[in-house]
Amino acid sequence: MFNSSTLDDSEELQVPQDAEICLLKSGELMIKLPLTVEEILNFGEDNRELFIKSSTYSIIPITVTETGLTINWVFSSDPKSIAFSVVYQESEEATLDQCKILIPMTRCNSHKETIRGQVKARNCGIYILIFDNTFSRFISKKVFYHLTVEQPVIYDGSDFP
Repeated sequence: MFNSSTLDDSEELQVPQDAEICLLKSGELMIKLPLTVEEILNFGEDNRELFIKSSTYSIIPITVTETGLTINWVFSSDPKSIAFSVVYQESEEATLDQCKILIPMTRCNSHKETIRGQVKARNCGIYILIFDNTFSRFISKKVFYHLTVEQPVIYDGSDFP
């Protein structure tokens, strides 16, 4: 008789991790743009631009030092689509094999519509936004992005009579 609880969870997780982790291990990195929560809070209203050559990828690692924050992103690409993923790394010292995929690699038609999303930082660590153009052999892309961070609302009961 088959018992589903006998499956090793780590084996189950390895399958979806392969594409993202393999990319981080052996893909050609174009730009690494590390940011802190404080830098995102001071981001301003303007979009930023990330240039990604054909057959490469770029990452925005965001270091989070307090839990409960929500990281929001909005992006579009030009001239064509881009693949996007979010990976969590506990610390700089953690190996790539220990990373957790929060949003699996997804090809986005971000040249046709603006892509919006968010991830809740349930743990301190590094949240890596990956913009992947490795599938494009000849066309470089520009990604126009904007990031915001929402602090958790903590109710202190002060308005209660």
